[in-house]
Amino acid sequence: MATVGRGAQAPARWQLIACGLALMGSCLLAASAGAFVSNLPPLFSTALTLDPAARLPAPTRYSYRGIHTTVMPGIETPLRTRLEARVPAMLGDVLTFYRTELRKLGWQERQEDAVVTADHARLAFVSPIGPAALQLDRDGGSTSVHLVQKNSDVAARANVLPEPGQAKLVFSNIGENEAVLTINERTIPRPAGTNAVALDLVPGKYSYGLSVRGRPVTTNMLAVAAGDTWELAVGRDGAAWPPLQLY
Repeated sequence: MATVGRGAQAPARWQLIACGLALMGSCLLAASAGAFVSNLPPLFSTALTLDPAARLPAPTRYSYRGIHTTVMPGIETPLRTRLEARVPAMLGDVLTFYRTELRKLGWQERQEDAVVTADHARLAFVSPIGPAALQLDRDGGSTSVHLVQKNSDVAARANVLPEPGQAKLVFSNIGENEAVLTINERTIPRPAGTNAVALDLVPGKYSYGLSVRGRPVTTNMLAVAAGDTWELAVGRDGAAWPPLQLY
């Protein structure tokens, strides 16, 4: 991702192909003489096959595929693993593939949360290691895949597991000056070199501001859902990083 034969004799696999072509030729002749129904399987199957090398379940057929993980310092196992792919198949076929393969892995679908239309599907699962979600969208002749699995045990060890029904926000500052976060009518200063601080938020959409001495205030919006953990951080150069979903 060469086969060498000896002498003039055709290799065995070429003999088989030649026989197969001869069989197809006889079928075509029979069909021209009258009705003929073949019991041979189709030359090209539209079924989706699981790729055993994929970190999260994915079909072998795809035009794009990427895997993304979120990790915490000192913990090798990811907090969150995300698969993004584009599969040249109809949404219904991709949906059937995932429901079948995820069930084999012990993922339990939360039927009450399922949303399925002709061009969009959103499913929630309880996987053996934590909550998971699948989103499919029809994209021309392809289907885009967004599959996420969270690890609850790792989140608990890293102290970033949200309370039930809540979201969590982690604020960290690795810059050389104090950074101040303003969100939800709270002002949270974080001196340089100190540990990150976490706060619980009710699910919703929040405007926030990040200020560092010598830099203009960075303002943005952050939407958080129940069970999610996000991080807002200031880098070593004092610049505010984009929001990062940890869990």
